[in-house]
Amino acid sequence: MNRQHDIAASGGPESLRRRVIGASAWSVGGFGISLVIRFGGNLLVTRLLAPEMFGIIAVATVVMSTLTVLSDLGLKQSVVQNRRGGESTFLNTIWTIQIVRGAQLMLAALAVAGLVAGTQHYKLLPANSVYADDRVPYVVTIVSVTAIISGLASTRILEASRNLQIRRAVLIEIAAQVVGLALMLAWIAVDRSIWALVAGGIASATATTGLSHAILRGHRNRLEWDKSAAREVIRFGKWILLGSIIGALIANSDRLLLAGMIDSHLLGVYAIAFNIYISTEQLLMRVVSGTGYPAISEVVRNRPANLQTAYYKMHMVVALVAYSSFGLLSVLGPRLIAFLYDARYSDAGWMLQILSVGLLLTPSQLALQTFLALNKPKINTAISALRLLIILGAMPAGFAALGLPGALIGFVSSSAICILVIAFFSARMHFFDWRRELIPLPAIALGMLAGKLSLLVLG
Repeated sequence: MNRQHDIAASGGPESLRRRVIGASAWSVGGFGISLVIRFGGNLLVTRLLAPEMFGIIAVATVVMSTLTVLSDLGLKQSVVQNRRGGESTFLNTIWTIQIVRGAQLMLAALAVAGLVAGTQHYKLLPANSVYADDRVPYVVTIVSVTAIISGLASTRILEASRNLQIRRAVLIEIAAQVVGLALMLAWIAVDRSIWALVAGGIASATATTGLSHAILRGHRNRLEWDKSAAREVIRFGKWILLGSIIGALIANSDRLLLAGMIDSHLLGVYAIAFNIYISTEQLLMRVVSGTGYPAISEVVRNRPANLQTAYYKMHMVVALVAYSSFGLLSVLGPRLIAFLYDARYSDAGWMLQILSVGLLLTPSQLALQTFLALNKPKINTAISALRLLIILGAMPAGFAALGLPGALIGFVSSSAICILVIAFFSARMHFFDWRRELIPLPAIALGMLAGKLSLLVLG
């Protein structure tokens, strides 16, 4: 019955195609607007508040984001992938788990705040450390309220992702950003303190939760507990949790390792190159995880025989953009840095060229999402663990051999090795086709050509 409901709701292959295109457009467009709001807001707020306030709020943000990763059960992935993801009982169980998790996150954050307060009381931290600021425990305590607020958000957000109907969800995300920024600026007009930043974050979380219940379509949530649904979520989510922890280590491993190899100036230059690279990757990943995963999951649920065809239709789009972006940055990197920054940051140009190799891994991320859709999260966790081990070994070895360029080569080499492993498992699951993998490769040359033409235009 649930399968028939899914098929009826999907409206068939043509409907899926329209929804994928629409969801991709909204996802990319929303991400772009979000970046503009965030960047513009940061430029404005940093001119109105003292720099140390951002250091304190950064500590609170790191505490909450780390605790969030350490408790990630993959609730969104469960709703998208599971055949019961459209049932009210399943969604209500998810909502109950989400609320409990929010309460646990808040308690954990309060424990961290208490720990920091204790170390301050006994003067166990250097006086010039951010953690020694007596505002830190209070800020972490108040910011922890966002965990409870976010835990109350409607599962309609997850339903929207499952059904590739994300227009309203994207609008809510943008509206919440605007609400948070507006309250922050209003607070600053009265009181230029760190509490303006705290209030902005809480307002944004509150707006997201309230609007998710008021605007989105879907099941109305109520507290409910279904043992079989909870078992399915936990069985699937334990691998998501482990993968999230490893993923968080991978996401920060380059800077954590480089901090022990190079000085703060060179690390700051590297951060410029990394931010440009990661912004490009995040844009592509919005399409891969935001639309590719729900679309593949729907095909697996309703038309599994069409998996390979559906996979390579989406793979082609992502690969063309990723490969051409790599070609463009590999040629244009130094000139782009010289155009945007002064001579102090010139080394970021060649760093960006090396980092851009990582974009070649992005299309294979769609295969990782397909493994999740096929209920094989163990493979994703194993591949993430392999990549982390390669990074931990290759970066120090590369630095010892070639200095900083060698360390960065070691970092991106993890992507190349993982592509081979992903291809192996894709073939085992019968959706890999090496001929279709080769079709988008000429986009690299087109990107490099575009880079060369850009150099001519820029002189």
